[in-house]
Amino acid sequence: MAQEKLAHDILILDLTEIETPPADFFVIVTVDSEAQIKAVTDSIEHTLKSMGFGYPNHEGKGTSTWVILDYFDVVVHVMLASARDFYKLERLWGDAKAYTLTPSGTPRATKLTPRRASAV
Repeated sequence: MAQEKLAHDILILDLTEIETPPADFFVIVTVDSEAQIKAVTDSIEHTLKSMGFGYPNHEGKGTSTWVILDYFDVVVHVMLASARDFYKLERLWGDAKAYTLTPSGTPRATKLTPRRASAV
């Protein structure tokens, strides 16, 4: 979904082993423009609705830097690179298990570093 719209630095954080997590998983996606935020969020919503997930709660639609799609157990953060660098969600949830996606879309375990995720 997001990769097809040229989103990059996709990171999946498994929060299930964290005490009182806000969700089971965070998916953090970087995009390069406001138009790409809309394209990626529309694609995610369309695909997940067709899979039976319905419509998410959302924050930030119509803004220019960060949109949150909340599917209760999974929260998707679609962010411009500047917002992602500023808020550093990876660092806030640094004790979570983390996964990146290969070009084919397969999750691969990764180790979080203070600045970015790096493949293991």
